[in-house]
Order: sequence, then structure tokens, then C-alpha cells
Amino acid sequence: MSSFSPPSAAAAAFLRPSLLQPKKSASQLSAYKSRKPYSPHFARISCKKNSSTSDDGKEPTNNDQTSPTTRRDILVGMGSLYGAVSSLSDPTTALADPIQPPDLSKCGPATVGDDTVACCPPFAGQKIIDFKFPSPGEPMRTRRAAHLVDKAYIEKYEKAICLMMALPDDDPRSFKQQADVHCAYCNGAYDQVGITPSVDLQIHFSWIFFPFHRYYLYFFERILGSLIDDPTFALPFWNWDSPDGMQIPAIFADPDSKLFVPLRNQKHIPGGAYPLLNMNWSKPDDDKALTPEEQWDINRRVMHTQMVSGAKKRTLFFGKPLKAGEVLPGDRSGQGSIERTPHGNIHIWAGDDTQPNHEDMGNFYSAGRDPLFYSHHANVDRMWDLWKTLGPRRTDFTDPDWLDAAFLFYDENCRLVRCRIGDSLDNKKLKTDYNSVAIEWLHSKRIPKKTGTTKAAPSKTSKKKRELTDLSKFPLVLNKAISVAVPRPRKNRSKAEKEEEEEVVVVKGIEIDRSQVIKFDVALNDDDDGAPAGPRDTEFAGSFVNVPHRQKPGASKFKTALTLGITDLLEDLGADGDDTVVVTLVPQAGEPLIGGLNIDYLAD
Repeated sequence: MSSFSPPSAAAAAFLRPSLLQPKKSASQLSAYKSRKPYSPHFARISCKKNSSTSDDGKEPTNNDQTSPTTRRDILVGMGSLYGAVSSLSDPTTALADPIQPPDLSKCGPATVGDDTVACCPPFAGQKIIDFKFPSPGEPMRTRRAAHLVDKAYIEKYEKAICLMMALPDDDPRSFKQQADVHCAYCNGAYDQVGITPSVDLQIHFSWIFFPFHRYYLYFFERILGSLIDDPTFALPFWNWDSPDGMQIPAIFADPDSKLFVPLRNQKHIPGGAYPLLNMNWSKPDDDKALTPEEQWDINRRVMHTQMVSGAKKRTLFFGKPLKAGEVLPGDRSGQGSIERTPHGNIHIWAGDDTQPNHEDMGNFYSAGRDPLFYSHHANVDRMWDLWKTLGPRRTDFTDPDWLDAAFLFYDENCRLVRCRIGDSLDNKKLKTDYNSVAIEWLHSKRIPKKTGTTKAAPSKTSKKKRELTDLSKFPLVLNKAISVAVPRPRKNRSKAEKEEEEEVVVVKGIEIDRSQVIKFDVALNDDDDGAPAGPRDTEFAGSFVNVPHRQKPGASKFKTALTLGITDLLEDLGADGDDTVVVTLVPQAGEPLIGGLNIDYLAD
């Protein structure tokens, strides 16, 4: 491994803002600061040029490969990117409601706990161009599993990161500015464009989660490749859905590498007390000395539920729609299956729980400061590609309000690019691919607790029943496990009906403090026989997970909903003919307010 010089004062301030002092041991910080000099000899692209010109000095042109004129273009006309979607106070009356790119000139401070942090891009009125696909002749960038890369690749990746970190802080391609992209979009630096009164822009908790992060990786990767003049350079993906990838990859664990940061949970790093990834982790009490086989058994069953049995509909996988003017209100918002778990759990598991805000990975504002973040999200992005191969109905949304939603990113030539979701759907057109690896969780269904087999006895033969809370008691604070008998509108549905509509349990009106780690589990028809159902049990329907973030000072409260697919679960439990199901909510971290529960049916 190469060694490096200690971080500059500016870099140190970036890694440790004055308002967030880390609490590391002297030995840990000594390893981090003892890097030796490294002198790159590569040409840099200057961003100090006329803001209206492209990298070759010519006036940039609009994309001639994008889709035909969108509804949004009709609304805002040809004069400006920043037209209002609708100037009416009621955004539902707009002709079209795709989320628009933020107005960078109005970027404000992001919120972290009770403080704020600056993470706005270095915008100076640059002309905005439309995204253009890579040329057909450009080579494919193939992402490899991080635990399988060779020494030559590691040296190349370290060199690229070193050059990115060496760029001035006001260069939009610098590591600081790239990390701040996530901070600005996630912690309240932007408002939605053209909406009065103002509404925060948030790229989590809805259907824009996957495409935003795909573009984020796309430009981050291309910037790294351009700095080392390698058009084939690709990020590695953290293959956490494989038994061989169940820990932080070794390339991120060397203190002498630029890929290393000290702000990680010390028990979960290679060599730590509990280095194996637990996809059900939410707090220190969840750490257990499991064998690799036991931990993999949990993780593979989680993956099967999140990708297969619990993700049969687009809304279950991608998350609920977010239209312009919506503030992710209550039951109209909701994360998709992968965004909740394993995405959210891994953020919390990797972040340093001795820090005030779980830096780096454990808070959205700081997650991009850890190079591990980009490999984590590369595997999240890989899940999008995989999900579309698992069945004929697993396709992208066709709603124009999704396809025409857009974001802004700086490219490898310092140009500001408007990117539509509709242009992100095919990784191959983006010249991005993934090395093929074994999918070992594909057929790993959970097993019912009460039989130990996949064919359970009818639910009426259950053992001791749980004490039930009446639905009329909601809303209530979830500070202890509760069980509720929830009526099912339909039972004994035909195979065709089940294929058309997925039966779902909906946890409504979840009110949380979004600056806190929040997690609770959901189980169905779980007997009161001691420990509640876990991820290996069919009764375990899924979890709600909140990675800490904050939109605006004083606005920590947030309402959302959790929707879990349960058609297969009910069949495996022999409960398909029951009039009610017993839903058990088990708090694991935090005390959210729960508005209610119901059973519904989801067609899309």
C-alpha cells in the first residue's frame, strides 16, 4: 500500500468540523495522522474558467440524445431552468409535478443535530447543460467486488482518491465537494424549486432514492477516472450480500491508505470484536458473537425478503412517489425495501457510535466523507439491476412525474449538468456494469418459528397468544412491544388475485425525530413464547429504519409510513384464510409515535 502525508489544516477541518469533535484514542489518531508524503505527477483540469464555457473553451450545447420535450419543459418554457412547477399554493393543481433540480443560488446551511454545517456547492451562475449519454465508443466501466480486487487496482484507486483529495476545496470535483453533495441533498440545504410556501428537498424516503444515488456514483466515478486519465476506471462495490463480503473490505481498513477514515464503529472494523455485518443491527445490544455461518443465515434471509418476497411491486422496492410540493407527508411517503434494509442498517452499523452524530457513515450529512460510502452505494445500485431480472413485472416506473424528476451534478469537466431520472434507467447506456458474482440468497426463504419447516400448521393452532392492544388506542408511543389484531378485508384470494395485488401491512403516521437512530421490527402471528420473531423467521415481516439526518433547524419531527408485503408470509404461516392477523411492533432504537395499522392491497 502507498503511504501518504498528514491531512492539511483544511482537510482536517473538513474531517473534524469544530462543532463535531471526535473522541478517538491517541493510538487510533496516531495511525491516521502518520501518513507519509505522496507526490502525484498528473495534469489537472482547471475549473477556473469562464462559467459559460465548457471544458474545451466552447459554448456548451444541450443534450441531443435526451428524450423528447418533457411536460416540465412545457411548463417552464425555454428561458430558464429554474421556472416554477406551479406558482399556486396548492401544488396538486400543477399540470405536472416532477421534482425539479435545486436552485444552487439559494442553497443554505444544512442541519446536523442542533447545529448547522456548510455544504453548498461552489456555484457562480454557471450555465446548466442537459445530461448526455456517454458516446457508444466509450469503454465500459465494470465495477468489481471490493474483496476481489487486486493490488494494481488498489494502487490505481488510491491514486485517484489522493488526487481528488488534493484538489482545492472550491473545486466541485474535490473530495470535500463530492462528499458535500450528499449533505446538501439530504440535510436540508435545498428547498424544492417553485413551491410556495417552501418545502424541503429530500432524496430519501421515496422513489427518487435509487436514481439520485446512481447519478451520484456515475459522476464521482468519472471524476476519479479523469484524474488518472483512465476511461475504464470503475468503483468497487461492497458485496455485502455475499458471505465473503460480510465485513468492511480490507482495502478500506489500512490506516496508511487514503481509503481509510477513523470515524467508523471500532467493533465492526476488520479485527474488531464483531466484524461480521449484521443486516438486522441497530444498537450495541445487537452485537452477538455469531459464527460466519450463523450470521450469513440471517443476512441471506433478510436479502431474500427485501429483494424477492417483500419486493414484488415497484412501490415496495423503490419507495412511494414524491411529487413537487409534497413534504413527504405522513402516509404518502415511505422507503423502499432496500433503502430501509440493508441500506439504512449498514449506514448505522458502520458509523462511529461514540460520535455525537454517528459520523461518518451513520449520518447522511457526513456519510460521503468515508470512501466506503461509495462502494456501499455501488452495491445498492447493483440491487436495482438485479431486481429487474427477478420477474416479468419487476420494471421501472412509467409515471412521467418520476421520469421527469431531475437533479444537478458537476461532471469531470466542472460543468453543471441537469440529469433526468428517465436517463438513468439503463446502466449499460451509462457505460456501467458489474462483475457477475454468485447470488446465494435468491432462494433463502424464512422458516416459521412454530414448525421449523416451510409448511406451517394453521394459525389457529398457535401457542400462547400475545396480549393485544386495541386499534382505538392509536396513536401511541412505541416504547415497548405491542401486538394488535388487524382485520383483513379479503382472505383466500386466488393465485391471479395475488399476482395482481400484493397484500401489505401498513404502519401509518410514523412520527420520528429524524436526527435520531430509529428502528422497530414488525412481525405477524408471532406467538408469545419468549423472544420475538427474528430475521430468520417467517413471522418477521420487516423493519423500519431511520438513518439520522435533519432538514431545518427546529424541524426535527417527521411523519412517514411503512408498507410491507405479506402475501408469501401469510401463505407460509397457513394464515391465508384468517379474518385477522396479529401485528407485533417491537422497538429496537428510539421511541417513534405510531398512528395506526391496517391491511391493504398494492397493485403497483
